[in-house]
Amino acid sequence: MPRLDTRMSRQRRVSVAIALAGAAAMAVPALPAQAAGPEQPPAIEVVPGTDTRTPALVEGIAEPAEASADADDAAREHLVNRRDRYAIPRPEQDLSTAEVAEESGGQETVRFQQRHRGVEVLGGQYVVRMERKNGRRTVTGTSGKYFTDLTVGTTPGVSAKTAVSRAVEAVKRGSSATLTKGTAVRRTGAAKAASTLQGVDRGLVVLARGAGVLTRHVRVTGTNPTTGEPLMQEVYVDATSGFPVLQYSGLRTFAAQGVVPAEKAGRATRSAAAGSGAAAPGDVTGSGRIVNGREVALGLRQDASTGRYVMTDYSRMSATSKAAISTWDASNVDVTEASGVWPEGISLFSSPTPAFGADATEAGSVDAHWAAGQVYDYYRRQHGRDSLDGRGGPIDSLVGVTEYGSPFVNAFWDGQKMVYGSGDAQYRPMAADTDVVGHEMTHGVVENSAALVYAGQSGAMNEALADYFGNAIDVTASGVPMSDPDAGLLGEDLCRTASPRDCALRDLNDGATTSKNFLGLSFQIDSGAVHLNSTIFGGALWDIREDLGGKLADTIVYRALTSYMTPLDGFTEGRAAVIAAAKDLDVKSAQLKTVKKSFDAHGIVPGWEKALGMDTDTLLGKLNISGTGADADAGWWTTSKSNDDGSAPYTVFAGRTDGKGAPQQISDNNGYYNVYPVTDGKRVVWAAYGPMGVSIMSRPISGGVPKTLFTSYYYDIQNLRVSGDTVAFELLDDYGIWHVNYLRDGDKLPKAVDADPDSHWITDSRLPTLKNGKLAYARSYADDSGRTTIGVELLDVKTGKVTRVGEAGAPYSIGQPVLTPKSVYWIIDETAYDDNHTAVRRADLLGKNVVDVLPESAADAVWAMDMTASDDTLTLTTLLPDTAYRNETSPKLQQYGLDGEPLGRVSCNRGLQMFAASDTGRRVVWIDGTTSDTDLVTRARPAGRCG
Repeated sequence: MPRLDTRMSRQRRVSVAIALAGAAAMAVPALPAQAAGPEQPPAIEVVPGTDTRTPALVEGIAEPAEASADADDAAREHLVNRRDRYAIPRPEQDLSTAEVAEESGGQETVRFQQRHRGVEVLGGQYVVRMERKNGRRTVTGTSGKYFTDLTVGTTPGVSAKTAVSRAVEAVKRGSSATLTKGTAVRRTGAAKAASTLQGVDRGLVVLARGAGVLTRHVRVTGTNPTTGEPLMQEVYVDATSGFPVLQYSGLRTFAAQGVVPAEKAGRATRSAAAGSGAAAPGDVTGSGRIVNGREVALGLRQDASTGRYVMTDYSRMSATSKAAISTWDASNVDVTEASGVWPEGISLFSSPTPAFGADATEAGSVDAHWAAGQVYDYYRRQHGRDSLDGRGGPIDSLVGVTEYGSPFVNAFWDGQKMVYGSGDAQYRPMAADTDVVGHEMTHGVVENSAALVYAGQSGAMNEALADYFGNAIDVTASGVPMSDPDAGLLGEDLCRTASPRDCALRDLNDGATTSKNFLGLSFQIDSGAVHLNSTIFGGALWDIREDLGGKLADTIVYRALTSYMTPLDGFTEGRAAVIAAAKDLDVKSAQLKTVKKSFDAHGIVPGWEKALGMDTDTLLGKLNISGTGADADAGWWTTSKSNDDGSAPYTVFAGRTDGKGAPQQISDNNGYYNVYPVTDGKRVVWAAYGPMGVSIMSRPISGGVPKTLFTSYYYDIQNLRVSGDTVAFELLDDYGIWHVNYLRDGDKLPKAVDADPDSHWITDSRLPTLKNGKLAYARSYADDSGRTTIGVELLDVKTGKVTRVGEAGAPYSIGQPVLTPKSVYWIIDETAYDDNHTAVRRADLLGKNVVDVLPESAADAVWAMDMTASDDTLTLTTLLPDTAYRNETSPKLQQYGLDGEPLGRVSCNRGLQMFAASDTGRRVVWIDGTTSDTDLVTRARPAGRCG
């Protein structure tokens, strides 16, 4: 991260030297006489970067650098002096020091953050590695990502207030696919609906796509509106149009999920120099029992005011370290109050004597406190790292959080602390396994070194490294040999009664490979499969450890993490980093072959993505983002995409579902983000996001000028539908509530289906669907006290007649309704938390003859999250409730006849299958993530059974 430099006189001298060096354009200036060093090797290995002129990796150099300068100044001057090699035209202006790592043996690693016209570039980091010996300094290699083609302006057209609002709306939109029974909002002029989501503007950031995309970074925290889980989303809102172009989770959790700390000022320097500070008055060594029954020593402090012994361990402090390890009682804290913020009213675990009793063991505090010390000691002794930030920073663990008063079975790092769930009748407190503690603390190490972005492949590597080091610390502490069949398990000690293998949440020895197990998912699902794909990379690292031994393997992987990897690295770059780190450590030729073979065995080889097969026809490739939607009807499809590098605002395209002919561009290239398109086969309707509002646009497929149907200047729009002369959509209101509205050709303003000005309460309507002049939707109804019931309504658009379909009040939630010529169908969940089974219910268009064509209680009941229909079939987007991470836990398409007879899986593709749209007959169009891109694909009939 950026640091403030107080060495102004020294900085001025270096800046003058750099300016003089740069005066000769791309020429390489002469080196200072004192910098003479080893001769340059005859061959320098340079790995080209992707979409940049700056090399991704430079090896085999031994070039002198200024020995008397600070490390970052010497490294920056090296890049200045070799502009022809690195193609970084202004290192003195465009590279800020993120970190300086000084390690044993005179190794120095300087990590620079790229800035484009003063604005941070997400993932733009470049690393310079140096060595100091005998009073001389030598540059030994460089690596990372510096994006040379950025030209985007840095003046935003969207205010921070608008960006925060759009970010919060995007998180709500991405997390909600149902209408859930709740409490209505009282209709008063001053009252606003209390939102569980809060956004904080964190400044401008450039996304390195093509020429660059200027965004406002917003952090959204709170509670997931659908699942109730804690939420901390990093959202990047296009600073020109206000459309959220990227979002991913900021909570690095152990298991998959369904006040921001201030940046530290001053030089970010880790030092390997060990210190031995004297214990302060009141510091004592106590004891307690971890859950396996073993008594362990605990570093404590006696509180002078109460006389009690509290879990704060200062024994590891030195003259330069602040590494106090503190363990906090969070048993009265809801997990949502501890996600990205520090909860009020918590206190350190304490005891009247230095010996903590059984209640502390059962709470998980003894394990958390002891294991945090073990993890700290491992990084200090094995790698010379002083705490998670490398600078002796404090280590805080919150233990025992719950979720709405119920058990919380997960753990996470949120950027400033570890948070451990309470456990439940099956699982012990989540801190009660050393590999869980090591995993979460390693997330802190990753964040303060390579800062791997927690999404997609870089996020899976983040998880893999946390798994690897957590497991390494655990097996070492417990004495389990790597040859033990259970050695690769994570979380295996958490179960109260089940066997370790039945309890474990992951296994690094599961043999996962890219060709058999990689899942391409959107960032809204497990942050892009960060847990589901992690053992592919983590398994390769584990194999290296088994073959080379723990000490050497750990040293290689740690060096790869801290000295080679950068935030946007994927599996291929991760492989290169580990191999380069092994070379750097002068491993033997046979050992280097072992490292390479381990990655080969897991399918992590250059170009591995091209080998992923599909059983579908691609209609439009590289959509860049799956959240922009897709639709199909009457032989035509529509979707939106950017250009191939993702730098341009999204444009709407349409084409024939049989693949004949070329796709047609429907929307203008006007700088707006044109998204969520729908079609009835005759025209396309979409939403256009601009800095002042969101417009609903329309254009015939046959051609013509796009027409504006309606503009919302303040509130968001989603879930568009079109049929004939009618357009329906959801519109957000003043109170943060969604309402279904519709427009007929010629209408100046839309009509809300649930407008009731005489009511004291505001309720919501959601999930519209249109067909043959009928509009179906889910709706809530409030009684005099504000309690709500929910049901499905059917509106005749021409006459305005509303029919309530079935009885309201019974279901917990309602999912997407669909219409066929004779019936209306909808997804229904009768009760909350019932193993995630749903029903599909049907009624005729008069609201009668209600029947469950797919009963919720059936043995083969599915968990449906979306539904689409042709005149002949129903296609459900389903999830398989499961404790195992596998292909079936990602969204899959299941097709049924209109009476519920199963027709099979639509496709056997792995990974994301979302935004399904039925065409005619059995043909379905959807967005698929199998190839790790998101592609619009189709099948004319179901694939049936998938092995």
